[in-house]
Amino acid sequence: MAKIERALISLTDKSGIEDFARALSDLGVEILSTGGTAAKMREGGIEVMDVSEFTGFPEMLDGRVKTLHPKVHGGILNQRANPDHQKQCAENGLKNIDLIAVNLYAFEKTVADPDCSLGDAIENIDIGGPTLLRASAKNFHDVTVIVDPADYPQVLKEMKETGNTTLKTRFRLAAKVFALTSTYDTTISNWLEKVDVESNDYFK
Repeated sequence: MAKIERALISLTDKSGIEDFARALSDLGVEILSTGGTAAKMREGGIEVMDVSEFTGFPEMLDGRVKTLHPKVHGGILNQRANPDHQKQCAENGLKNIDLIAVNLYAFEKTVADPDCSLGDAIENIDIGGPTLLRASAKNFHDVTVIVDPADYPQVLKEMKETGNTTLKTRFRLAAKVFALTSTYDTTISNWLEKVDVESNDYFK
């Protein structure tokens, strides 16, 4: 299997990111990122390309649209051994994204505040993050996806040995993604069921 050449990192929980990103950089991995995550890595002296530069399309709508772009999702979802996929990637200038490290907006923490408004809750529903995670997990045969900083050491260990992770590890990490997104959506659904939208001033 080919080596991991490009990673996209976008985190709410940034614990340990400098050491992880630096190790990736030392292994020759190009790093893409957004917003505060990119700033955090640059502060640590790590070279980062903004996703907006990679896609040629700016972040917009107050950050609601950052990673939702064919150059991102095509780079994740293409099957590396599928000749038709590779032909389409070449025709459309898509580059592989081989590793995704993403965790989600802290919805549960936000709504734990008794003064949390519907507006605050809505803005803390992550859209791009779950989309990145689910795309990466679906294509686990080719893509390594990380939702938990506790998995950084194992990923780096395998990459240092072979340049990539094992299929067993990629499958385990993909399963973690679907467990996380399932819990995340259930938390949102449970909270919204308690809201009386007609008496709320969010849309006024």
